[in-house]
Amino acid sequence: MLKMNNLKPAPGSHRDTKRLGRGTASGQGKTAGHGSNGDKARSGAYQKFYFEGGQTPLTRRIPKVGFHSPFKKEFQIVNVGLLEEAELGGSEVTAEALRKLGLIHEADKPVKILGGGELTKALVFRVNAYSKSAKDKIEKAKGKAEVV
Repeated sequence: MLKMNNLKPAPGSHRDTKRLGRGTASGQGKTAGHGSNGDKARSGAYQKFYFEGGQTPLTRRIPKVGFHSPFKKEFQIVNVGLLEEAELGGSEVTAEALRKLGLIHEADKPVKILGGGELTKALVFRVNAYSKSAKDKIEKAKGKAEVV
């Protein structure tokens, strides 16, 4: 008859838990499965992923060179020659117009016009920066170079 006092798991489905730290006769004696001494044999042992056993870590062995200014302005650049071939809706060139043409990726980042190529169209430019040669070519084509 099936009663609570004679219920047992199916044979082979249940393993006894390891009884650690219960003396040498327990089968996990002396070091309780932690091997001989060392940091990992201690309770609460934890090492950072970059720990190299006390050897000077790689991050400290490699020389530190260079500097990256947090104030550097990253310009998106466009040559005036590309605007000669581009079909602009009006005569005004802004960051948004350049983005629609696919000449820059983001309209909210600063844009700089460089003097590569030739320009014959009289265009009004409203961007963040110009090279000297680009400004000369724009003014030679009877256009305007305004800084936003």
